Amino acid sequence: MTELTLKPGNATLADWRAIYRGAVPKLDEASRPKIKASAEAVARIVAKGDPVYGINTGFGKLASVRIPAGDLETLQRNIVLSHAAGVGEPMPVAIARLMMALKLASLAQGASGVRPETIDLLEAMLANDVIPVVPAQGSVGASGDLAPLSHMTAVMIGVGECFTPHGRFPAKVAFVSHGLEPVTLGAKEGLALLNGTQFSTAYALAALFEAEVLYQSALVAGALSTDAAKGSDAPFDPRIHLLRRHRGQIETAEALRNLMAGSAIRESHRVGDERVQDPYCLRCQPQVMGAALDVLRKAADTLGTEANGVTDNPLIFAEDDTALSGGNFHAEPVAFAADMIALAVCEIGSLSERRIAMLVDPALSGMPAFLTPKPGLNSGFMIPQVTAAALVSENKQKAYPASVDSIPTSANQEDHVSMAAHGARRLIGMVENATAVIGIELLAAAQGCDFHQPLASSAALEAVRKLVRAEVPHLDNDRHFHPDMEKAIATVRSGATVKAASAVALPSIAGAA
Repeated sequence: MTELTLKPGNATLADWRAIYRGAVPKLDEASRPKIKASAEAVARIVAKGDPVYGINTGFGKLASVRIPAGDLETLQRNIVLSHAAGVGEPMPVAIARLMMALKLASLAQGASGVRPETIDLLEAMLANDVIPVVPAQGSVGASGDLAPLSHMTAVMIGVGECFTPHGRFPAKVAFVSHGLEPVTLGAKEGLALLNGTQFSTAYALAALFEAEVLYQSALVAGALSTDAAKGSDAPFDPRIHLLRRHRGQIETAEALRNLMAGSAIRESHRVGDERVQDPYCLRCQPQVMGAALDVLRKAADTLGTEANGVTDNPLIFAEDDTALSGGNFHAEPVAFAADMIALAVCEIGSLSERRIAMLVDPALSGMPAFLTPKPGLNSGFMIPQVTAAALVSENKQKAYPASVDSIPTSANQEDHVSMAAHGARRLIGMVENATAVIGIELLAAAQGCDFHQPLASSAALEAVRKLVRAEVPHLDNDRHFHPDMEKAIATVRSGATVKAASAVALPSIAGAA
């Protein structure tokens, strides 16, 4: 695996994407002095003996309970074990790794009071691909993602289970086989590890990276559908979009224009076409997809900032041995970003489904009904369009903003929460749904272009059609459709669709890959 130098507080979205895709983070050595100074500050605070939240007091509603010095290690162990109360399916390993890396970068900024050896263990677990089994449900996204991060931390003290390259094992077994040793948590360390927004942020970032592939694939599929429907590229004229001024709209129109450049199909109806305007699903692609691009970029900006922040509590300022209790653990920025991603993903899929519906309707497309040469005897693309509609409707229900909800917890101490955790967790499923819609559209668009042979589309779009046809042949008569759809969906999910059209530069969301 590729090793990546992680610079706490200065990591790029490209860094986080690389870690999500499998790169192993290694802390920048320049962070070591701050880590050491922060841990030493906690030791001095403990020695002084004054009550400081999270160091020698209880937690949450029990903050007024003073804990004797001899019980501080037990206090930190207890908070981890008691808070490891998640339920549901485990986090996907790739997202759990990203969560660990986000926590590593946060702790290494020297504001959490965590000792170097504790941070070293977290880094070593990532290097050895020893990834805690973390139930994905149980966080409300305020006072941090307590339950999931507690499950992560429990493994560090030898409790719970891990995913490893060799399978799923109890933490102690996995540690022995990889030469790791559980840590005994010191003052403040348990709270620092389980307090923060890294669970929510990891899920949101993962969805953002997948949404970038989705967005670009949808542009390619949309351009191919426009050619299949013998649509016009006039709505992509730059003069239209410069007047409205939105960056995403301008860039999207340019990409669509370039994707269709040189298409013989387009040239075949430039003169003498009786149609004056195309349906919105073709004509308004720059406006809808451009708005989605702008929203995704705003979410990317928020999440990039969050990923570089410190979000536990209290925070340690080593220069004067101060511990300040605040609310950086409240994940409202992540909740808003997740809601923005949800809206964009929903609309990307919705517009794609409308293009599929347009292509299968002979009154709109001018092609055989349901894109089959023998409609009636064959159903063609009738039910794949229904599947796309079902997936879009499911995404509409999931797109309801999570951030507008709140429920009091911890005996009303935590009386307003962000709901960022499940707001972010729903996103991967939404992207999967929209990816399936784009996969179906690719098949429909390729089928539509087949009807225009021997006319060809542009070089970029013909490369995409060749990719599709390498996996799925033209549909003459009805056959088992599910395998065709699975192949097309996999093509979108893997990014192969975007790669096939790589002669055309497509707008990015999260920076260079």
